[in-house]
Amino acid sequence: MSVWYRRRPIVSWALYDWANSAFATTVMAGFFPAFFQRFWSTGVDPTVSTSRLGIANGIAGIVVAVLAPMLGAIADRGGRRKRFLIAWSMLGIFATALLFFVESGEWQFAVVLFVFGSIGFSAANVFYDALLLDIALPEELDRVSAYGYALGYLGGGLLFAFNVLMTVQPQWFGLADAADAVRWSFISVAIWWFLFLLPLAMNVDESIPAADAADAAAPAAGAAIRQGFAQLLDTLRHVSQYREVVLFLVAYWLYIDGVNTIIKMAVDYGAALGLPTAQLLAALLLTQFVAFPATLAFGWLGDRIGARRGILIGISVYAAATLYAYFLDTIVEFFALATVIGLVQGGVQSLSRSLFGKLVPPGRSGEFFGFYNMMGKFATVLGPLLVAFVAMTTGNSRAAIVSLVLLFVAGGLVLLLVREGPSQGPAKDQTRASQDAGSSS
Repeated sequence: MSVWYRRRPIVSWALYDWANSAFATTVMAGFFPAFFQRFWSTGVDPTVSTSRLGIANGIAGIVVAVLAPMLGAIADRGGRRKRFLIAWSMLGIFATALLFFVESGEWQFAVVLFVFGSIGFSAANVFYDALLLDIALPEELDRVSAYGYALGYLGGGLLFAFNVLMTVQPQWFGLADAADAVRWSFISVAIWWFLFLLPLAMNVDESIPAADAADAAAPAAGAAIRQGFAQLLDTLRHVSQYREVVLFLVAYWLYIDGVNTIIKMAVDYGAALGLPTAQLLAALLLTQFVAFPATLAFGWLGDRIGARRGILIGISVYAAATLYAYFLDTIVEFFALATVIGLVQGGVQSLSRSLFGKLVPPGRSGEFFGFYNMMGKFATVLGPLLVAFVAMTTGNSRAAIVSLVLLFVAGGLVLLLVREGPSQGPAKDQTRASQDAGSSS
């Protein structure tokens, strides 16, 4: 077993992905949308509840996209990334737990809590991604990033499977019915998220920028906000100096939009073809568990051939799978396609994070990962619009899903222009050496 795997800060950092992925699977993708329509929006036309949920998602996405770079720049001043991560996580945890108390028909309260939970989840990820450069050596970035994503797929999948069992057999758990089980599932997510946040809070240390390390104390909160905002404005004024970063973010925006669209519309596409909903959900759960070992394998692959080549392999598989989806007819084929997607989904995500980490200027991880997460938030628009446009103009769901190939091809072509250089992460050799010496377990 390699040394990096045994290091306590790395394991603790990766466990946070295990922690907050429960919110992504059980709440965002699983129970909240259906429960919102059938319980909190009872008696309302489904199109109305769908529009309400869409607005809630849009508000949360816009807030995080706008704030992410500024929050990251502020957190860089004086080493506040971990504190920001904990604070935003607690917002998400409390909002998720409070969903338990929302009664039938109280859709407004449910929307408010969902928006706050989503903002907490997404904002915390800005600082979680940035901490990658504090706990991993340059040569470890691909493997460590993959380790985090892999644990996220496994942890999120395990709790989601348990929550599904609660709703299918509520009497096994002393619950009244499926609705009661869903409400307790929100509590389980909050507890899970909090418990597995603790290792990161206790065992991960972050580097302090050289300018701040030279001072006797880190800047006060007010000064950190002013300095962070000034740093962000300076970056925007000189964005042309970051050619590789800009090229990567454009490529990432294109291909990750295709990835996100497939994640969000796979069940809808299968349903449009007349496939059983229960089996479609089972196929998505299968994807979670396939992604666990496959993402680890992609970390190893990126270490051997480079993150950029690994991403290109992943999006090539995505393009081929999307083309195959045109001919899909049976649930067996849908399961096969879900397995193929599971083989590359986590790899594309994890290697994208590690490649970007190698392009980040020293001492600017929070700010630049703020831009990275901002692009991830905006990468939920182009794909769905493209699918909707093709569906409306052709009247063919199969042609609509195939149109996503354009995003993978365009993203891959731009990615070819990115030069993969050595890491420019902010962590100092002395800091990392001390982690190596004292944090093995």
